Amino acid sequence: MRVVVHEDPVGRAETNWIARIALEPFGFEGLWEQVWLRRTGDDLAMMCCIPLRAYGVARGDVVRLSADGSTVTEVVERSGRRVLRALLTDQRDEDVAEIAAEVTAIGARTGVPLEWSEVRLVAIDVSPEVDTAGVLGYLAGLAEAGRLEWEWGEAGPFVA
Repeated sequence: MRVVVHEDPVGRAETNWIARIALEPFGFEGLWEQVWLRRTGDDLAMMCCIPLRAYGVARGDVVRLSADGSTVTEVVERSGRRVLRALLTDQRDEDVAEIAAEVTAIGARTGVPLEWSEVRLVAIDVSPEVDTAGVLGYLAGLAEAGRLEWEWGEAGPFVA
């Protein structure tokens, strides 16, 4: 079993539980995503990280856990947040590092939460409470230049 981990989850201070999401239903055979949660009931928890690979779930969503608490089985309540993922496609590592630093800096300046996976993939927490125009505008320019590919996290439904 291979696991995608959150090196620096945005809601780490809010968490008290780690579970996983099977990524096979989303086309990633043999891969799981470890997610950070805050337990809110016997079998319920709130997502405290930005999903890096799973579809149909976002930070702040309330999810149901399996009987042993190890696996997310369904989304029970939506938070109103969205996830935008961008994959940096530049070939030169120096260019990727420069873009990653700029995206991180814009996020920090504007208060937009984001998480990185394997240097080239960023997941951005898009919520009604935070102005995401700066970071999304920067990414849109890179997409137009062919330097990244992007998708919304709700491009597909959550499937356990």
